[in-house]
Amino acid sequence: MTTFDENPKIISQTDKPIEQDNNKTQKVDINVLKARAKAIQDKESFKNTTAIILILTLLGVAGIFFSV
Repeated sequence: MTTFDENPKIISQTDKPIEQDNNKTQKVDINVLKARAKAIQDKESFKNTTAIILILTLLGVAGIFFSV
């Protein structure tokens, strides 16, 4: 039988000791990083462009509607 007075034993990642064997440095290719950053920027740019076009279209439609 489980009671609510029991505290769960939660061990987070920060409580564990750092193992020196697993912390080997890996070489990172700068071209891979540049490509990843460019892909993120292109995605954000597409979102921004889409939002601006949508807002300008809505303003144009609202202007035509209220001018009539």
